[in-house]
Amino acid sequence: MSETHEARLLPGKPVADEVLADVAQRAAKLREGGVQPSLATILVGDDDASAGYIRIKQRQAAELGFVSPHEHLGADATQDDLHRAIDRLNADPSVHALLIQYPPPAHIDYDAALMTVDPDKDVDGMHPLNLGRLSVGLPGPRPCTPAGIEALLAHHNIPVAGREVVILGRGATIGRPLAMMLAQKRPTANAAVTVVHTGVPDWQRYAQRAEILIAAAGVPGIIQPEHVKPGATVIGAGVRYEGRRLLPDVAEEVAQVAGAITPRVGGVGPTTVAMLFRNAIEAAEKASR
Repeated sequence: MSETHEARLLPGKPVADEVLADVAQRAAKLREGGVQPSLATILVGDDDASAGYIRIKQRQAAELGFVSPHEHLGADATQDDLHRAIDRLNADPSVHALLIQYPPPAHIDYDAALMTVDPDKDVDGMHPLNLGRLSVGLPGPRPCTPAGIEALLAHHNIPVAGREVVILGRGATIGRPLAMMLAQKRPTANAAVTVVHTGVPDWQRYAQRAEILIAAAGVPGIIQPEHVKPGATVIGAGVRYEGRRLLPDVAEEVAQVAGAITPRVGGVGPTTVAMLFRNAIEAAEKASR
């Protein structure tokens, strides 16, 4: 590779725009049939960043023709208060999809709350029943970031079928469900998938042979140029924040080795939000049948 080499960028926005245009059409069709698609949100506490994320989702919902009923519980809300709010939205037939903003305050058990969500309204695709549906290939909402990564690779014409994919990170939100998805028999998947993590002493050996390397460890700068096979596709899915500063898993210098790479900002993020609304419209369609 020459010193002037720069990998082809794989932005998420065009992928998201395509998905959201489809969602808007489907929402319009439901409204024509007398069904108003709905994505409900729950926020516990007064964290500014979490409140901001809710506002972004509500704006996007309005643009797509959804209503977005919202439950805001105070910072002193109990686990039972949260469960009662979830029960109300589960029981409301006009609510098709439900989002609990993460992370909640420290005294709230998010996993316990998620267990009480109606799996058919689980817009994040993270309810254990939906992860079980994914594992055996049954239809259901898919975890948003993994689904967005599969769509991003497909949109940018990155061949996946039959190729060697290495995922660094085994978390429940990205690594594990993404491994299942990319191994399934579909034109946009059907890969040989290896999952490694920082507990594997020589994880670098696996990363260096990947044709598609997906970083989902949440360790800033863990992927350096020497860990990447020249010409490989690199997807940065793991980040941490230092204040408001975003710290990605993939070092900027990796672009000098990779053949294609997601941008530091605007890669997987936009596709994750788009997949949330794809899950929401599918839930609305299912409920209206």
